[in-house]
Amino acid sequence: MNVTELYRELKMTKSEFFETLREIGTFDLGERAIKIDDAVAVKIIEAIKKKRKEDNKTSLFAAEKKIEKDVEKSTEGEALKLPDKLTVKDFADRMGKRAADMIAILMQNGIMATINETLDYETAAIIAEDMGYIPELSLDGENIDDPESRSQEIADTLAAESKESLKDRAPVIVIMGHVDHGKTTLLDTIRDANVTASESGGITQHIGAYQVVHKDNPITFIDTPGHEAFTTMRSRGARVADIAVLVVAADDGIKPQTEEAIHIIEEAKIPFVVAINKIDKPEADVDRVKKELSEFNLIPEDYGGKVITAPISAKQGTGIEDLLDMLLLVAEVDKENIVANPDGDMVGSIVESHMDKHMGPVATVLVQNGTLHIGEIIQIGNVSGRVRSLKDWTGAEIKEAGPSVPVQVLGLKGAPIVGDIMKVVKDKKVLKQNMKEYSSFAIMQSKAVEDEESKKKLHVILRADKLGSLEAIVQSLQGVKHDEVGIDIIQKGLGSVTENDISLAASSGAIVLGFHVGSTVGAEKFAKDENVDMGMFQVIYELIDYAKDGLEKLLSTEVNFVKVGSLKILASFKAEQTFQIVGGRVEYGEMRSNTPVKIVRDGRMIGEGTMSGLQKDKKKVSSVGKGSECGMRIDTETTIEVDDIIESYQTEERVRTLSE
Repeated sequence: MNVTELYRELKMTKSEFFETLREIGTFDLGERAIKIDDAVAVKIIEAIKKKRKEDNKTSLFAAEKKIEKDVEKSTEGEALKLPDKLTVKDFADRMGKRAADMIAILMQNGIMATINETLDYETAAIIAEDMGYIPELSLDGENIDDPESRSQEIADTLAAESKESLKDRAPVIVIMGHVDHGKTTLLDTIRDANVTASESGGITQHIGAYQVVHKDNPITFIDTPGHEAFTTMRSRGARVADIAVLVVAADDGIKPQTEEAIHIIEEAKIPFVVAINKIDKPEADVDRVKKELSEFNLIPEDYGGKVITAPISAKQGTGIEDLLDMLLLVAEVDKENIVANPDGDMVGSIVESHMDKHMGPVATVLVQNGTLHIGEIIQIGNVSGRVRSLKDWTGAEIKEAGPSVPVQVLGLKGAPIVGDIMKVVKDKKVLKQNMKEYSSFAIMQSKAVEDEESKKKLHVILRADKLGSLEAIVQSLQGVKHDEVGIDIIQKGLGSVTENDISLAASSGAIVLGFHVGSTVGAEKFAKDENVDMGMFQVIYELIDYAKDGLEKLLSTEVNFVKVGSLKILASFKAEQTFQIVGGRVEYGEMRSNTPVKIVRDGRMIGEGTMSGLQKDKKKVSSVGKGSECGMRIDTETTIEVDDIIESYQTEERVRTLSE
């Protein structure tokens, strides 16, 4: 492994990395080192994680004490109105707490939640009561957050703008639907139709969003994956989008992922158009799709309802112009909500993010208010930077990006998380204070990590085609919870599985999982030679199930003791310190040789042992049935007496599952 890759994996600078190694003192690694053995890299990662945990203990203790003091200072008996649902951030604001402190308080109550997650009234009310407030359910809708919104900061920013300053912007469209129903083909068809010959050579990579012009009107499209395990990403798309296109294949109809997309669109409360795709196929049945939509209370216009449908063939380009016309029509109807202030405070959402070996951290942001300029200081969660370069979706350099414009940003100090909010920071002091709060949040989260480290771990090396896909898979894997076992993603990244991945897997006992990627010939051979478990997948739920199977193998088997017989002691012939020879009559079931036994006296177990020998009529036997008398050797340190009961058991091992 490259040393540079190692300290980036640990989210450390070079100086921090080598300073920490010197403090640990176990590893003799010079600062000029370029590569190290993968097995050593794994040991370094474990040692640094252990040191971080130990270093955090003091910080956690101090933070908890401060939180306890803050709780004690809460106003006794003060009324607090709470909505039916609210985000952790809003809850913290209402309680007069910092978000990091509120997260810590929730942790102390067994609730793991991030700043933008939603709490229901019952949960928030219990926490508020513990802090001395008298919670009341607010039914007037005042200051109630959108329960699904991770973009409250954007909503707040827009709400603060005066109506006079708001101007029309391009509508933002998200494409949703079932896997293999043609979403990607539709996006590609729309995009390619808007690319000139001179531009086509400049488009070097997919950036997660693009903008096209139809009849002199700009339209922005967000590309999101389509499988049900990608709910998080699709929800992200729905939150930043103005209009959704629900793609349903005319030859396949509504499927489970289609239903999920419908649910997300309804929760986001945005208008939508149904694109009935693949009408070029002989088995296409548009009316069947419309009838199925009606069953979900989505009544098409030609059935007397309000749902707009557009028959298309994304492959042949049929109906695409009509679909774009309908999107502009829907945007015109909803134009009061498709506005922003290009001169206001800049906020936007991250729709793609990755590490480029030449450019470093690269992120695609969809600007939602204000204008982003080269040279501005920006903050995205705990990642900050200064805008060094802006590129539009064709790869062309631009100087600024206004509302609804997707733009690739260079100049960040790290790769942000898809769905995070980008803000322009005008005051460096504010940036420093924000970073302090995120550091405090990280300390609180590390407390939860301590409990995880005692579990048996399935070590995973993960490779995917896009960062958005990678993050969705990581979230799905981390969502697999069990008290005894857990998934530890020791390395993740984009691109094909390489020999380095196999080497690391072999030295750490990890499995290698790939999603929509290939592997080098050398990697495949190396994996076979080293007996490394490598799984390559095209469907996300199959990858998740594969990992779950691996986790279940780590679970200890459940050993059950089944009673097979009982015997009453009639005589004791020989007693030694470690065994006893006795005789008796079988009263229930049968006695079996080489089985565990319990020694019972007056209805109470007084000892246990092993039936190591069994005789009947002076012959060694393996079992004796009910009503028969026999002699036996029992290995035990308990003294067995006449009239004691010996119960014989057999063991049954059962493989456990994660659902138990």
